[in-house]
Amino acid sequence: MPSRSAAGVRTGVRVVVAGDRGTGKSSLISAAASDAFPEYVPAVLPPTRLPSDFYPDGVPVTIVDTSSSMESRIKLIDELKRADAVVLTYACDQPMTLSRLSSFWLPELRKLEIKAPVIVVGCKLDLRDERQPMNLEQVMAPIMQQFREIETCIECSSATLIQVPDVFYYAQKAVLHPTAPLFDQEKQTLKPRCIRALKRIFMLCDHDMDGALSDAELNEFQVKCFNAPLQPAEIVGVKRVVQERIRGGVSDLGLTLEGFLFLHALFIEKGRLETTWAVLRKFGYNDELKLRDDILPVPTKHAPDQTVELTNEAIDFLRGIFRLYDSDNDGSLQPSEFDDIFVTAPESKTLEALTIYFYCFNLLIFVFFPWTVDPYVDAAERTPQGNLTINGFLSEWALMTTLDPSYCLANLICIGYGGDPTSALRVTRRRSVDRKKKQTEKNVFHCFVFGPKKSGKSALLNSFIGRTFSSNYTPTNDVRYVANAVEQIGGSQKTLILQEIPEDGVKKLLSNKECLAACDVAVFLYDSLWVEVEE
Repeated sequence: MPSRSAAGVRTGVRVVVAGDRGTGKSSLISAAASDAFPEYVPAVLPPTRLPSDFYPDGVPVTIVDTSSSMESRIKLIDELKRADAVVLTYACDQPMTLSRLSSFWLPELRKLEIKAPVIVVGCKLDLRDERQPMNLEQVMAPIMQQFREIETCIECSSATLIQVPDVFYYAQKAVLHPTAPLFDQEKQTLKPRCIRALKRIFMLCDHDMDGALSDAELNEFQVKCFNAPLQPAEIVGVKRVVQERIRGGVSDLGLTLEGFLFLHALFIEKGRLETTWAVLRKFGYNDELKLRDDILPVPTKHAPDQTVELTNEAIDFLRGIFRLYDSDNDGSLQPSEFDDIFVTAPESKTLEALTIYFYCFNLLIFVFFPWTVDPYVDAAERTPQGNLTINGFLSEWALMTTLDPSYCLANLICIGYGGDPTSALRVTRRRSVDRKKKQTEKNVFHCFVFGPKKSGKSALLNSFIGRTFSSNYTPTNDVRYVANAVEQIGGSQKTLILQEIPEDGVKKLLSNKECLAACDVAVFLYDSLWVEVEE
């Protein structure tokens, strides 16, 4: 059974219990399921299911018992690899089993590349020698420092039912509301991807764009995420907490971005991860803090010769974004202005993108811009100072839409596109239909540029985006793209994408008919000087 619905929502959590023989694994599972101490339990229990109403999140938990014997090792490894969370047990009356966690079990999980969160559980608390008290926090602190995959530690007693239900509550919580995507335990800060997501949410909720959430905006945010308004005294209390802990977290206008980020870091530090996750999921994020597929409705192409383009509505939005961030009104975006647009953008899918460092609100933020890596870097018109013109800005968007519509839509949404996502992209008509009708509705055309080495392919692409000619020959080994607007008779504009095909890549390209289907027009280059010499 899949553990997620089609929308990516968890429909179940699979917890695997492992540990040394005799540490109380089976008794723990039986006591959790029956709320009673079992007089007899088999060596290994069959999978046990805790129903959806067992815990507040309403997600059923399947608990898998395991054997630590050598003959059962293959089955143990298989179960661990399928686990959403791992409960590692030791016996409170057997100190050696605690030592075995760091000497065997935790290194073994790493060796097997188990990525699931780990809950360390001390069983048989009632049997511990009272003459040898133990401070769990002190004992586990160095182990948790070494093994960051440990989510939490807890001790329990199946015989007296002390904290037995809590064990699997923490395991479920570690899966449904994981710490790792949100918070860097070592640095004690929010992670960059989490900061970008929360900043986007703040910007969407700051309706008057004054850089702060007013009491009314805070209330609207609270209702959207938690279906309940904040009372005036609660708003005052939230602001007081922020003001006492961080300078600049509250202004005369309301809660600032710095204060908003601080609150979520505080929730996480206090173990209230479900609060931050509720906010992130309400605004469309999945467990990896990427926008869920179900809110990225990319239209489907039914034939290879169809393409995806931005709609007029999306282009009008982008023109407005350009004007909004062109703070000096010079008709181009300087790097600082460009940075502000994409501060909430998702990472590039290519090599994790170029990382640009800057300090914002005393936090080091890693910003992943969509056009800082191939094939987008240097693919559009810029001013002599290196600033991006409006034509270059829209051409980059056209190129991204052509090459990766889903990534384009994610970027549109992340920079504030508030319309229906289905209204941002459209599928063009088949080229065969255009030929029959002798007209086309396309706004973006794809041109393949062929030719032998030193025939001028790169020079043609550079001149198309206004780059000066260079006599220095630099061979192009990979596919390269440039895009620019082309003025038509009558004043209308179309976007033309030139794709340089390296000579070594022609054979591979021609062997793939679907790749050729994307080509609206082909240009074949040759060196005229070489032809004259030959004649």
